[in-house]
Amino acid sequence: MDKFTTLTGIAAPMPLVNIDTDMIIPKQFLKTIKRSGLGVNLFDEMRYDRDGNELPDFVLNQPAWRDAQILVAGDNFGCGSSREHAPWALLDFGIRCVISTSFADIFFNNCFKNGILPITLPQDAVDVLMEDARKGANARMTVDLENQTVSTSDGQEFHFDIDPFRKHCLLNGLDDIGLTMKKAPSIDAYEDQMAQARPWV
Repeated sequence: MDKFTTLTGIAAPMPLVNIDTDMIIPKQFLKTIKRSGLGVNLFDEMRYDRDGNELPDFVLNQPAWRDAQILVAGDNFGCGSSREHAPWALLDFGIRCVISTSFADIFFNNCFKNGILPITLPQDAVDVLMEDARKGANARMTVDLENQTVSTSDGQEFHFDIDPFRKHCLLNGLDDIGLTMKKAPSIDAYEDQMAQARPWV
């Protein structure tokens, strides 16, 4: 998993509330168990018409936000079914951070396990960030995980809270497998000990 330290990038405004996981990645794309290749179908039903043509009004289809790395979203982002494909699709598109007033619990947890930083802020702060995101590619928002701040393109700063353990994992690029592998010497020592004590196993 890639480390998350400081991110400065384009933020896309998505003020819709209750964006659920089926909107993020529709069910027909859940057949794969690979984390790559889902970005093209992110927000599929909002991005394309029935013939697969881009809908020009959708924010991520517009030139100013095609390379967005941050989403500023409406309340209750990631609700609905518990599909890990949702953060996979966001990450494959290039989104590393989502900012909202609230998230569905399972989606929130899955983000951390896949290197995405979900930030919860009060409505007034999200409103300021949403307005800044509407400036498009000429504006850059900065997310500083170490200092737990989000800064607008004109320098207005907001502090966010994060669990210390989750912060540690993101800063060091540790997913569940990475955390387990840090214990590899202890695991190997235990297996050697068991092999000597129970050679018949």
